[in-house]
Amino acid sequence: MASDLLQPRDGIPPLLSTPAEFEAAADVLAGGTGPFAIDTERASGFRYDDRAFLIQIRRRGSGTLLFDPESFRPELSRTLGPVINKQEWIIHAAATDLPSLAWLDLRPGKLFDTELAGRLAGFEHVNLASMVEQIFDLHLRKGHGAEDWSQRPLPDDWLNYAALDVEMLPELADVMAEMLDQQGKLGWAEQEFDHIRSRFADTTEPPTPAWTDMKGISTLKRPEQRVVAREMWMERDAYASGRDLAAGRVLSNKVIVETARTLPRSPNALAQVKGFPGRNANTVKRWMRIINRALASPRQTWPRPLPRTESVPDRRYWSSFYSEEYEVLQAVRADIDDLGAELNMPGENLIQPASLRAVVWMATNTGEIHDQESLMGALHSYDVRPWQVEQVSPILIDGLLTR
Repeated sequence: MASDLLQPRDGIPPLLSTPAEFEAAADVLAGGTGPFAIDTERASGFRYDDRAFLIQIRRRGSGTLLFDPESFRPELSRTLGPVINKQEWIIHAAATDLPSLAWLDLRPGKLFDTELAGRLAGFEHVNLASMVEQIFDLHLRKGHGAEDWSQRPLPDDWLNYAALDVEMLPELADVMAEMLDQQGKLGWAEQEFDHIRSRFADTTEPPTPAWTDMKGISTLKRPEQRVVAREMWMERDAYASGRDLAAGRVLSNKVIVETARTLPRSPNALAQVKGFPGRNANTVKRWMRIINRALASPRQTWPRPLPRTESVPDRRYWSSFYSEEYEVLQAVRADIDDLGAELNMPGENLIQPASLRAVVWMATNTGEIHDQESLMGALHSYDVRPWQVEQVSPILIDGLLTR
């Protein structure tokens, strides 16, 4: 039976929040050895963007340190950057943490992602708690991941939870590296880690949101629907950004799209839109004014039909509208899944589903893939890594070029 890991071995670290504390902590980290185990806690469900409100760093010989970056972000960047940048980092599910760290100009020189390592090594469950329990027979205390980490002060049990997220990462990375090496997959993993690292190497700030990014926006075919969606989104974005609120807490994308689709012409009709906060009369009146203002604006300013940016059909349409292409896709996917089973990893780690659909479409519909050279060029254009190309290309050649 697994033992409970209830708190860090050295106790709950203090939360460091001033430039002087950052400088002292940087000296402590500089005196440690080995890679830096790093995690962040964010508050995108509460705040406008996904910036880090807590950064946890652990290093052998340094212990665990907790940083509160919000009031002194530039100072934190200047202090920590010279110590941890261009060094090896260990992160669990790195793609979720690297953006917020890159916004602070904190970037690894080398990366080890323990979650992805677990996928490649054949773990059925790759969340941190499951992997720690399976490898070390330790039950990791969890439960505060969805909290509002922007609030202050932070309760001690939250800080305890945060510190535990990096407590076992150095040891976990060591075990996973040895396991992958024994399976002949360490080189594959290193290519994957470098791919993730390079994705955010040039990131400097949060992406600029756009009303056209809303899911379902392409279903709005009429110009009056599109102008209402745009004006509602812009009003919500201005309100949310000005108050540092998560946009979805003001009004969800789903509600905006549904409102634009139905075009309610009265406060009562607006209040009946599914999901709309219709109990507040002032809120209803406010959004009704925005809808009316959008519809009264000059028609020449209304957004035109959105251009199609995806040349490959959405996966939902293949079986219904592209039966021949779908049959080939299913056959190739089955062979890749079989190979994944032989290698003890998910087939989607051999090639991303979207990339697989793209190359199948290019071979069966557009004719862009017609020989091995064009196939290899397509795989490269979709960032399929060399180790993946080596594994899946025989299947793709057989399934797409010798039909």
